[in-house]
Amino acid sequence: MRLLARFFLVLLVLAPSASAVAAPKAELWSRWVTNDPASARLVDHAAWDDFLQAYVVEDKDGINRVAYGVVSAEDRANLQSYVERLESVPVSQLSRADQLAYWINLYNALTVRTVLDHFPVASIRDIDVSPGLLADGPWGKKLARVENEDISLDDIEHRILRPIWMDPRIHYALNCAATGCPNLATTAFTRRTADKMLTGAARAFINHPRGAHVKDGRLTVSAIFDWYKADFGGTDETVIAHIKRFAEGALESALAGVKQIDGYAYDWSLNVAN
Repeated sequence: MRLLARFFLVLLVLAPSASAVAAPKAELWSRWVTNDPASARLVDHAAWDDFLQAYVVEDKDGINRVAYGVVSAEDRANLQSYVERLESVPVSQLSRADQLAYWINLYNALTVRTVLDHFPVASIRDIDVSPGLLADGPWGKKLARVENEDISLDDIEHRILRPIWMDPRIHYALNCAATGCPNLATTAFTRRTADKMLTGAARAFINHPRGAHVKDGRLTVSAIFDWYKADFGGTDETVIAHIKRFAEGALESALAGVKQIDGYAYDWSLNVAN
């Protein structure tokens, strides 16, 4: 049955129309809309910042990889303590800007912790802990408890971040531990750096071949732009316009006459540093 599930998920990646239908929709969990614009409460992300700087490797090919295999027992414990501290934060009492940084950091920390708990694996999709007969990967499993609510990665991405902020740049901040995913940042998000980091992440991903590239006049883009096309305007034209907004150099020139998307690609291999 596990092999059958993999077969169908490979089909979803290869068939653009099918993958677009299968992608989770942004459905608001209204429980998390509450915020305090006047809040002066600070969330300490120093432990996550230390972990990222110690174990995220910026490879020459432009892809950030994680040295999962050499994470010390002490740093695994520190990561666990960091997640537990985030779980204790009264997130509804934070400002909207602090909430954005909070949810992005929690998502990425939970993803890394999950990979470490099951390492070595060839792909995060091999971590089949989500509920459901054909479930694939860890995204549906409740991995944290915040304000007495059990939270999954899917909850954070599709029920909180996407519908509340409605900012397509969020897709460049969340890392799913895959080589084809936008880079895991080397520093933690904060209320003051989040906007700049989102723009930088968008620019870095789009100008890397796994984000978008043109060959012989044909545009191939990441399957992210297919799975979540609605977040980028809903059509090839709006996706291309979004890509052009961040394109630079050779890509910017190559996109000048492009009117359609000719293909999608995504590499699910684990973003592990050698």
